[in-house]
Amino acid sequence: MIASLLAFLAATALLAFSPGPDNIYVLTQSIANGSKSGLATTAGLITGCIVHTTLVAFGLSAIIAASPYLFLAIKIVGAIYLLYLAYKVFKSDSTINLAEGAPKKTYLELFKQGVLMNILNPKVTIFFLAFFPGFLWNPEGNTVFQFYVLGLLFMVESFLIFGSIAVVAGKISHILRTSEKAGVVLKWLQIIVFIGIAIFVLSDY
Repeated sequence: MIASLLAFLAATALLAFSPGPDNIYVLTQSIANGSKSGLATTAGLITGCIVHTTLVAFGLSAIIAASPYLFLAIKIVGAIYLLYLAYKVFKSDSTINLAEGAPKKTYLELFKQGVLMNILNPKVTIFFLAFFPGFLWNPEGNTVFQFYVLGLLFMVESFLIFGSIAVVAGKISHILRTSEKAGVVLKWLQIIVFIGIAIFVLSDY
């Protein structure tokens, strides 16, 4: 159990630091309107994860209870999806575009927008389906509980990392704007993370 959770925390940390639409949006809001705007956006994005965690917890738990072979099939499909994400990153441009400005909104508006951005993005549920099953420490036990533990850890760690990005957005944005190598390094970090998680999902740890 401990080994599985530690591996999950390490993978989540790498994912949170990898440049994606969510943390880039948080970064943009922080640069344009201050750290508090970035934190409000982060709180909304993380809150939306509760919905995806619930869908995955109850949906996959029923499948796991019905057939271990179906569960294995889901893990294989999940690993393939993660490899597909790695390929998409590989084909993408390594530059990171940060908007010079972002519309000024109240903290509540930013929170609501973050929640909706997360809930209405089906790719988040698909990613959770691909990501979470490989870190269950006892597939024959209470999987609903295990999925919620993973979801809670994911949300807490992601909030801390996204919040840190919001607080130090000025310094981070300067590095990303002025260093061509930063984009390349972050791009390959994301590729390695996706491939590594795909391998872990299929392994018998």
